[in-house]
Amino acid sequence: MLGLKGNQGSLHEDVKLYFEDPQLLTDCAYHKVVEKARSAVETREYWQADNIGWLEPRKAWAGLSSIVMTKNTIVKCGDTNTDTDTEVRYFISSLRLNAEEAGRAIRSHWMVESYHWHLDVTFPEDANHTFDKAAAYNLNIIKKMAINTLKLIDVGIQKVSMKNKRFLICMNFRHYLAKLMAL
Repeated sequence: MLGLKGNQGSLHEDVKLYFEDPQLLTDCAYHKVVEKARSAVETREYWQADNIGWLEPRKAWAGLSSIVMTKNTIVKCGDTNTDTDTEVRYFISSLRLNAEEAGRAIRSHWMVESYHWHLDVTFPEDANHTFDKAAAYNLNIIKKMAINTLKLIDVGIQKVSMKNKRFLICMNFRHYLAKLMAL
């Protein structure tokens, strides 16, 4: 499963145009998931098509079997208003036609990306130039343990980023040491 952006030539635009055609959209495999989380209702819809013979760049992607569109709609209900955010994304995939499986693959890929984002923001992971493979592997494990610890520890501020949480703990380490050891 590979997310498409504008940096793959015309591939993103071609897939987008395919899914914008209402007739082609009705021929796709479809799966829908509705979940309530954090005072919002999230609806995730997945369309998957395997009739991609028309797709010119497909030869450049070994194992390409299908294309996928996901539409995520989040409705947040507040005291005075309702906010609705919708995001549409496109993917190419080696998966056979099964929209439910494609949805699971996209969600699990998103979780990996989210974790990597936390690593990069909290501990500038992408800027790390450790050349020794064993050392780089060990640093990565330590950083992942630190991220998990930061998620668990309470610093007394309700909404604080992981980076700021790390900063607060470093500024008064003696104060947080007992909390860290109790985890």
